[in-house]
Amino acid sequence: MDLVPHIVNGLSLGLLFALIALGFMLIVGVMEVINLAHGSLFALGAYVAMVIINPAFADFGGIYAAYVGLPLPMRYVLAIVVAPALVAVVGMGLEVCMRRTYGKDPLYGLLLTFGAALVLEETIRLIWGPTEQVLTVPQGISGAFLFGGLIYSKYRFFAAAFALLAILLVWLFLERTPYGAVIKAGAHDSEMVRALGINLTRLRLLVFALGTALAALAGIIMTPIWGLRPHVGVDAVVPAFLIIVLGGVGSFWGAVIAGVLVGLAVGLTGSFASQWSLLSMYLLLIAVVTFRARGLFGKKSVLEL
Repeated sequence: MDLVPHIVNGLSLGLLFALIALGFMLIVGVMEVINLAHGSLFALGAYVAMVIINPAFADFGGIYAAYVGLPLPMRYVLAIVVAPALVAVVGMGLEVCMRRTYGKDPLYGLLLTFGAALVLEETIRLIWGPTEQVLTVPQGISGAFLFGGLIYSKYRFFAAAFALLAILLVWLFLERTPYGAVIKAGAHDSEMVRALGINLTRLRLLVFALGTALAALAGIIMTPIWGLRPHVGVDAVVPAFLIIVLGGVGSFWGAVIAGVLVGLAVGLTGSFASQWSLLSMYLLLIAVVTFRARGLFGKKSVLEL
């Protein structure tokens, strides 16, 4: 059996999983909050992008009529920029609601984000309906191509390349900018950050905005592969949580490596026993945490409380 297509699909899926998990990891690492609304924000980003991209929704509220005349590639780029920004605003509103839970039992934040996830999912159903929708992509990245006697999806290669670029940009932001240094410091010692005169409230707000924007971006990129329905966020939040535990809470490259490992496990298992492909990620998690309770690169975190 030729494993090359399955390895390629596994690597591309792994990079996309890593992109989904990064926003989740930033929020858990800095704020020590498990954001169960991450999947719903993932879905919301895809739906907002659909409204911008698809001409059928151009008259929604009379707001988007100006975009109808733009060619599809321009609307697609516009959606990639605008949808995460709008979802980030929603995320900032959620962070403001969460402030009363800081310093208390983590269960309070967990329950609040779970409730927010339900509200967002039902809001999506009310606005766009319960049926599955389609997010149109430009012709240049749709379809398939032949290489080495095998057929590959153009969009999967585009999605993997986009995810890799996004991961590198986030890493450069965290490692090469003063704002990134403050975020990393907040992840290690929030009390020291406050003692240095840094506004911790503003830091948490910006981190939550960045994390939710990354969730929305991942939603836009993953939707043509997974499909778009109100509960698609569940398909995102479960692998995201699994990946940050597997890679180690608060570890950037741990999340990336764990995402790739999960993608490869799903892709390769699917080549032999497709019914076991999703189960393989859970078996991988069990195998790793049995020997390393904090994951591959993890340190002590809120998950151990």
